[in-house]
Amino acid sequence: MFIVIVTCVATAIFSLILTPFVRKFALKIRAVDEPGERRINLKEVPTLGGLAVYLSFFFALFFILPIPFWQVMPTFLGATVVLATGIMDDLIEITPKMKIIGITLAALIIYFVADIKIDIITLPFIGSWSMGIFSLPVTILWILAITNAVNLIDGLDGLATGVSMIALTTMGIIGYFFLTVENAVVSIMIFVLVGALAGFLPYNFYPARIFLGDTGALFIGFMIAVMSLQGLKNATLITLIIPIVILGIPITDTVYAIIRRYLNKKPISSADKMHLHHQLMGLGLTHRQTVLAIYCLAAIFSVIALIYPVSTLWGSVFLTIGSLFGLELFVESIGLVGKDSKPFLNRMRKFAKNLNKKE
Repeated sequence: MFIVIVTCVATAIFSLILTPFVRKFALKIRAVDEPGERRINLKEVPTLGGLAVYLSFFFALFFILPIPFWQVMPTFLGATVVLATGIMDDLIEITPKMKIIGITLAALIIYFVADIKIDIITLPFIGSWSMGIFSLPVTILWILAITNAVNLIDGLDGLATGVSMIALTTMGIIGYFFLTVENAVVSIMIFVLVGALAGFLPYNFYPARIFLGDTGALFIGFMIAVMSLQGLKNATLITLIIPIVILGIPITDTVYAIIRRYLNKKPISSADKMHLHHQLMGLGLTHRQTVLAIYCLAAIFSVIALIYPVSTLWGSVFLTIGSLFGLELFVESIGLVGKDSKPFLNRMRKFAKNLNKKE
């Protein structure tokens, strides 16, 4: 454990030192985020920050930790494809379809080369079910969904970085202490990635001197997806729910963005300014306050996720129902789907009015 802690600290220091050089490189090649209608920043900010996280993370895995080369190489190849996809988007702004192709190619590497996939699902009262031919599409869909969810929430200074750190730390704790994973390597890799993000965060927090860019958001999302998959090889109901709860913030934002665009008859890939952070800022919170508020929400999801491994089956069921109930109330109260789309709250108000009339 001592070597893991030392490696995480060393990775954070390396990332802290490397990030200013990546910033200068991004400015030199004009990889910058210009102010605009869809942007929060009021001046140009260099992107490609994810490159510093990527280099710090894999430097630690290859040269500091005694992890076998063959065990890391397939993940490295997949992550490099995703990183290259993000770099292209930061430089020339590729289409959403091109990004999906890049992530899918990386997912295929993970599936066939790394042999990381969902093989069997065990459900209560039903038993084990072999995924068979569905293993490949389900694995690819999982990687695509998580990767894009993290990318979608990267809308404020330090937001995706901090939320990812909270999610990864929770994943590492649960994987190391509660869930049966083939070995501790996955948890160690998770904590090392947290270290790489910790070194980057001081430059990325408001007011940001460098952004993650798609380079970083796609890479981090991809790594979270892959490392969560390594605990889902023989998935149970609990191991399926836990990573979804841990990533509650980006997943919620993504799901309700899809619902919102569907109801408004807009393409799913279209952009808008109604994401979680936009809605919170619309309530009067400052940039910094919004980021800290979402950190707190991410921490709440993490605490809920930590309860699952020590809960009974029925306890997990009631915890899930309660969490979904609370989430729906929160989403409707801030207008995440739309100002007029509050079916549950409207029903509760109507029910309360009827009670008052009877009294």
